[in-house]
Amino acid sequence: MDELKLRELLELVKAGKVGPDDALNSLRRLPFADLGHAKIDHHRNIRTGSPEAIYGPNKSPEQCVEIVRELLENGSGPVLLTRATDDQIAAVIDAHADGVVVDATVIWRQAPPLDAKVIVAAAGTADLPVADETCAVLKAHGVTPTVLTDIGVAGLHRLLAVLDDLLDAEVIITIAGMEGALATAVGGLSSAPVIAVPTSVGYGAGLEGVTALLSMHATCAAGVTVVGIDNGFGAAMATMRILNRDNQS
Repeated sequence: MDELKLRELLELVKAGKVGPDDALNSLRRLPFADLGHAKIDHHRNIRTGSPEAIYGPNKSPEQCVEIVRELLENGSGPVLLTRATDDQIAAVIDAHADGVVVDATVIWRQAPPLDAKVIVAAAGTADLPVADETCAVLKAHGVTPTVLTDIGVAGLHRLLAVLDDLLDAEVIITIAGMEGALATAVGGLSSAPVIAVPTSVGYGAGLEGVTALLSMHATCAAGVTVVGIDNGFGAAMATMRILNRDNQS
């Protein structure tokens, strides 16, 4: 249940169109539903503006099916299964056939389109799997981003060729491995919030993303926000918090 649906329910109770017992039944699964193996946080949408998502690793296919069912039947807003295995995807699609599969992400109940200028900028082709996760999560919440690929700083002319796009953006997500320099370059060109995602792409000294992570944290471009290594989901959700706050103001 989100804030809008809760307000609608209270208005119906106030108008006498919904009785107290029926309203109580609607609210019974707040703030969470205990499935035994998981406690589903139905209250999260009201608190944060976004419903709980499902992190696939270490869950059985059966657990994923049950959690998706609970969110679909008793929650509101997008339902996301992330980092899913082939077995998990097969199980949840068999049980809930209207899911949309985007690589390792499955989406149900996509949010209505949101008018927002968001850019997902990937430094290299090797960074695209993280960019794909980022885009899938954004689209689930109604945002269709502009995707800029292979604009890493090893060829600055490629970055400068899309400068107009960067200057027009409301939020920019930069995704880069190696030394992670794309975040600094973009942060020094645009006034938009820049969310940097280090990836585990890189040679030996890249340390599976640690070098990019530390480089992004040490950026001289003031105000760049950094999420964890390969965390496209986190970058997308940080973007939604920014956009939701802007829409409320």
